[in-house]
Amino acid sequence: MSITRRDILGFGAGAGLTGIAGAAILLGRDAGDAGGGEQIGMDDVLRDPDNPVLGNPDGALTIVEYFDYQCPYCKMGHPMLTRVAEEDGDIRLVMKDWPIFGAPSVLASQLVFGAASTGSYEPAHTALMATQAKLSEDQIRQVLADAGIDTEKSLDAYRAERDKWDGLLARNSAQAAALGLQGTPAFIIGTTIYPGALDETRLRRAIDQARRA
Repeated sequence: MSITRRDILGFGAGAGLTGIAGAAILLGRDAGDAGGGEQIGMDDVLRDPDNPVLGNPDGALTIVEYFDYQCPYCKMGHPMLTRVAEEDGDIRLVMKDWPIFGAPSVLASQLVFGAASTGSYEPAHTALMATQAKLSEDQIRQVLADAGIDTEKSLDAYRAERDKWDGLLARNSAQAAALGLQGTPAFIIGTTIYPGALDETRLRRAIDQARRA
């Protein structure tokens, strides 16, 4: 079974930047069309080998979130999301950078990827997700520095593996387009797409449904 971008867009309309959770959409074996007839499969979305993983890397259930470091709804729900994943203990949490809020968002992704190259992905990611407002590039550097991240080393590390990290960003963007996502946040839990923000009740219900499927 496959589901087309048109099918997904029909269900997902109205979700996205508003943070209003839209209808759940079943993700088929082929997730969608990335353009030019290229199909994106479930493994492409759930298990990109270059994407850092939070939670339990060996967890039986994968939760994907397409997010932006300046998205207020992403940041608002992140502590709850990571807490639920930690309490569960069997969830792979894949945060897919989709920097759609401009240059500061791109810099944030680059610096966190650089931190990932030096073994500091989680503290860098957590520090930026803990902020409550849109960020300037100077603020991003300061937040990371306050979290103990050497931003110059992170930027150098990102540049040293630029092809890898830029390739990941390009794949994330292509997937978001193929899935018909309208903005951040957007979640994939198991094989179901949930556009928009999720509260804890709906998140736990989605986890239960994914495990029963």
